Amino acid sequence: MSIVVVSGTGTEIGKTVVTAAVAATAVAAGRSVAVLKPAQTGLTPAERGDADEVVRLSGARTSAELARYPEPLAPDTAARRAGMAPVGPARVAEAARALAEEHDLVLVEGAGGLLVRFDEEGGTLADAARLLDAPVLVVAPAGLGTLNSTALTAEALRARGIAQLGVVVGSWPAAPDLAARCNLTDLPASAGAPLLGAVPEGSGALDPAAFRAAAGGWLAPALGGSWDADAFARAAGA
Repeated sequence: MSIVVVSGTGTEIGKTVVTAAVAATAVAAGRSVAVLKPAQTGLTPAERGDADEVVRLSGARTSAELARYPEPLAPDTAARRAGMAPVGPARVAEAARALAEEHDLVLVEGAGGLLVRFDEEGGTLADAARLLDAPVLVVAPAGLGTLNSTALTAEALRARGIAQLGVVVGSWPAAPDLAARCNLTDLPASAGAPLLGAVPEGSGALDPAAFRAAAGGWLAPALGGSWDADAFARAAGA
């Protein structure tokens, strides 16, 4: 896989940190990695964006951002309110392909969920993934409600003929409740795809060296790591 799209079942669930973990694991394996954020919202030009944060944590070689909008809204809404041009799926695909010519792996991190509107025509991250013929890694929260949102995301991918790599829990709590523990077993069934990792909550606050050293232990072999879903579930009491 030279291009992987990272999408969440919603916003603020750990997409950036999961993207950083995937990037760090690939870098540790000797691969050159680029991170593409099609539309960054809610930040001023002087602030560090999600793609920059992935590079800081992971040691990836390149970060790229196609547009930045000041208000923390869906990209289409944020672009319209700022009087700025939106970023459509075709431009996202073009940028990802260009990065793939010079890097072993390109990670395209979406904004919010899979079907958040990028432009006034209703283009989405799913459309970009389809143009790229790239698989999608779904990031999901650990707790109550995640089974429904994960199933809906998986259904949207299947309806569009887009491959799903699997699911990663974006922020695994230090003291998981009953729902979170049960979800380790139930998420693969809801997604129709394997559980490929669980990133501990607060991992984004680690020193980059510590983050890189630990990242492979949070991800399954399909993502280059050593994490074992069955062993993790047993240890969690699932």
